[in-house]
Amino acid sequence: MSTTSILFATLFLLMAIAIFFIVRIEIRLKKIFRGSHASSLESVLADMAKEVDTLGNRASNHDTALLDLVTRLENHGRGVKLVRFNPFSDVGGNQSFAVAIVNKHGDGVVFSSLYSRERMSVFAKPIKAGVSDIELTPEEQSVVADAQKDAHQ
Repeated sequence: MSTTSILFATLFLLMAIAIFFIVRIEIRLKKIFRGSHASSLESVLADMAKEVDTLGNRASNHDTALLDLVTRLENHGRGVKLVRFNPFSDVGGNQSFAVAIVNKHGDGVVFSSLYSRERMSVFAKPIKAGVSDIELTPEEQSVVADAQKDAHQ
C-alpha cells in the first residue's frame, strides 16, 4: 500500500467519524426544536429566556398578592369568643351573653346583651389594642381576653 492510499483511507475514516458526529448532533437538535417553530438554537434560547422572565414576573405578582392577603387577614377579626351568663339572680338561665371579635392587634368590638324580665338591652363597645374607652363588665373583659388569645394562634 502506498502512502497516498493510506492517507486517503485515513481521511475517509476521519470523514466518516465527522459525519457520524454531525448526524448525532442533528438528531439532538431536532429533539430540542421539536414543537418549536424556531430555526436556530439562539432563537430557542431567546424564547426560553422570555418565558423565564414571564414566570418571574408572575411569581413576583403572586408574592405581592400573598403579602397583601396576609396583611388583610391580620387586620380582620381572627379571635371570636362567646360567653353566656346570668347577671341577675331573679332571672333563671344564662340568657345574657357577650361576644368579642378582635384582630391580631387587639382591635375589634364586643357585643353584649343583658336580659331581664322587663327588657333586654344590647350594647356594642369598641376595642382598641385590647382595651375599650367604655367600661367593660367582668364578662366582657374575660371574653375579650379569650378572643385575643385566639387571634394570636
